[in-house]
Amino acid sequence: MAVRACGLIIYRRLQSAPSSKVTDGIEYLLLQTSYGTHHWTPPKGHVDPGEDDLQTAFRETQEEAGLQASQLTLIEGYKKELHYPVRGKPKTVIYWLAEMKDCNTEIKLSEEHQAFQWLKLEDACKFAEYEDMQAMLKEVHQFLCSKE
Repeated sequence: MAVRACGLIIYRRLQSAPSSKVTDGIEYLLLQTSYGTHHWTPPKGHVDPGEDDLQTAFRETQEEAGLQASQLTLIEGYKKELHYPVRGKPKTVIYWLAEMKDCNTEIKLSEEHQAFQWLKLEDACKFAEYEDMQAMLKEVHQFLCSKE
């Protein structure tokens, strides 16, 4: 059976964006793992028994980044599944999109992560070394641009 995980792509809008395009002021939250290759990823984790996928995404976000569901706005119309092998087994990760209500909210990392960054799209894609993650971030950005 495939391993299943869920998470949130979290973004914030900086009010001080000087340009006319609102999307230029968007930054994405990435966490750096404290294990393995120390890769960068949005908050995500495995589905617990009895939990639905979205509950998992919010629980993992709270555990890994210290963010409560009440501090986020879930963005309707975006949901993405990534499929890739981990240690020879198939893995499915489902992501939703959420905006920080207050862009200055403090991030509180768990022991699973050693650092976090708020990054503009170009930098987020550099930090996220996996092609499917980079493609998803670009897709999210296009989605947000189309909603402007």
